Amino acid sequence: MIAKTAIIHPNVKLGDNVLIEDYCIIGSPFKDYNNEETIIGNNALIRSHTVIYAGNKIGNNFQTGNKANIRELNTIGDNVSIGTLSVIEHHVVIEDDVRIHTQAFIPEYSVLKRNCWIGPNVAMTNAKYPKHPEAKKGLLGPTIEENAKIGANATIMPGITIGKNSLIGAGSVVTKDIPEGIVVTGNPAQILKTIHY
Repeated sequence: MIAKTAIIHPNVKLGDNVLIEDYCIIGSPFKDYNNEETIIGNNALIRSHTVIYAGNKIGNNFQTGNKANIRELNTIGDNVSIGTLSVIEHHVVIEDDVRIHTQAFIPEYSVLKRNCWIGPNVAMTNAKYPKHPEAKKGLLGPTIEENAKIGANATIMPGITIGKNSLIGAGSVVTKDIPEGIVVTGNPAQILKTIHY
């Protein structure tokens, strides 16, 4: 079902059983727009005031909170949830079963691997030297490996890799790569312990 107040642009392909609530915009054109196709799979729930730009390829069982903003040309897998007021910039890869909570910021060229968990108000960054004349040429977002969890209000610096199964404590500032299976906390984040399975 598509609300009457929603705007669905051309070149949008919706799967079966998709619910789009009031005032959503799906397939919105962007700078250098070349009629990119927007695909949203089966069983999506797109809550009110969400904006999804053109060129996104989104799998099945996708859902957003209210006012999520998803920029162009992203690849998003199955069973992904993006919370209220979260922003996903362009050229982001989000694999299956990823949960992104409220007001998270995911910058360009980030990779979120399968089953990772991003807490509320997490800020990821991708510009090592903001405002530098060459800053746009070197943008590199973080890579969050499988099953990693990022606590609320954490900040992840550009190009950082968070290892598989690791846990970033709430409010941490991560300035260097985190190995697999580690708990870190603090500013700058320091290793607290190893996770034993």
